[in-house]
Amino acid sequence: MAGFVLIHGSWHGGWCFDKVTALLEARGHTVIAPTLPGMGGTAQELAAVTLAGWGDFAAQHCADLRKQLGLDVPVVLAGHSRGGLVVSTAAEAHPDAMDALVYICAMMLPAGVSRAEFKEMEGPNPAFDAIILKVADGAGTEIDTTGDAGAVFAQLSPSDDVAAILPRLLTEPHGPRSEKIAVTPERWGALPRTYVACTEDRTIPIASQQRMIAMSPGAQVVTLPADHSPYLSMPEALADALEAAAGSLA
Repeated sequence: MAGFVLIHGSWHGGWCFDKVTALLEARGHTVIAPTLPGMGGTAQELAAVTLAGWGDFAAQHCADLRKQLGLDVPVVLAGHSRGGLVVSTAAEAHPDAMDALVYICAMMLPAGVSRAEFKEMEGPNPAFDAIILKVADGAGTEIDTTGDAGAVFAQLSPSDDVAAILPRLLTEPHGPRSEKIAVTPERWGALPRTYVACTEDRTIPIASQQRMIAMSPGAQVVTLPADHSPYLSMPEALADALEAAAGSLA
C-alpha cells in the first residue's frame, strides 16, 4: 500500500488522472490528484501564481497524506509535463514530505534552468506552438481546441477520452515557465526518482525527455510507447510504473 499525489501538467486539472487514480485505488492505494490553484483564474489570479506556491501546495498534500496513512506507508509525488517543475520545487522545499518522485514525460530540469530556457534549447515544435494562445495580457495561455490539440497531446489515446478532455482544458498561468528551477543534491537529489519516458510524445518529444534525463542523472527510467497523455493511452502501464516506484522503497 502506498499514497500518491499526482500533479497535472499545463492547461489540465487533476481530473486528467481519473483512470490512473481508479486503477491505483483498486489496487489498495490512496491517491490525491488536485487541481493546482490559479488554474483557469482571473488575470490577477494567474499573475499571482508562483512555482514556490505550487510547490508548497503539492508538498502540503503529501504531508497530509503521510499524516493520514502513517509513517510506514510510502508517499510518492508524481508530476506530468509541466507538473515536473512543481514536483522539483516541492521536493527541494519539503523533502521530508514525500519518499519518492516520479516524472511522467515531465520537466525534470537541473538547477538554474527555467522551462522557457529549456524551450529555447529544444528548438521549434510548430504543431505544439500553433495551438497556444496568449491571454490575460500575457498572464496566461490557453489551448486552441479548434486546431490539432488532440493530435499534439494525445494522438494514441481513445478518441472518446480525448474529446471529453479537450473542452475541460483551463487557462494556464504563464509566470512559472520563466522561473529558474532551484534544486540541490542534498534535498531534491536525495529522493529516489523515476522518469517515465514516452516515446511517441509530440508535446515534449522523446529527444527532449532524454536530454533532461542526461542533464539530471540518477533517475530510474521507465519507457512507454505512449503519447503525451499516458494516463489516457496507457493507464495500466502508467499505474504499474507508479506502483513500482513506491514498491522500490520497501
